[in-house]
Amino acid sequence: MLRALMFILPLALLIYAFIDCLNTPEDETRHLPKVIWVIVILLFPVVGSVGWIATGKQRRPRPARGGWVAPDDNPEFLNSLREEKSPEERRRDEAKRDESLLEDWEADLRRREEELKRRERGEDTGA
Repeated sequence: MLRALMFILPLALLIYAFIDCLNTPEDETRHLPKVIWVIVILLFPVVGSVGWIATGKQRRPRPARGGWVAPDDNPEFLNSLREEKSPEERRRDEAKRDESLLEDWEADLRRREEELKRRERGEDTGA
C-alpha cells in the first residue's frame, strides 16, 4: 500500500498543479510566465508542482465580510422570513384570489351567453 502511495501522491500532485496552472489567468502568475510554469511542472513533477502551489499563483485574501453569507447569518433573509405570512393567511389570500377568479369567469360566461342569445334573436328576426 505504501509503495502505491509513493506513485499515486506525486501523480495526483502533478495533475492538480498542471490543471491549476492551465486554468490560472496569465496576469495571476508570479515569478515566471505561465508557459514556463507549465514546462517546469511537466519536467520536474514533484518540485515543479510544489513550487507552483507554494509560489506560482497569486493568492487572494478571503474577505472577512461581504460575498456569500449563510442564510442563518444573513439578517436580510431572516427579516424576509419574519415578513412572510402565516399558512392560514396564505390560505385565506388564495381562497380570495380563487373566488375573484371564479366571479370573473362566471361574469365572462354570462356575457358570452347574452351575446349568443342576442345573435340568435337577431338571426331569427332577420330571417
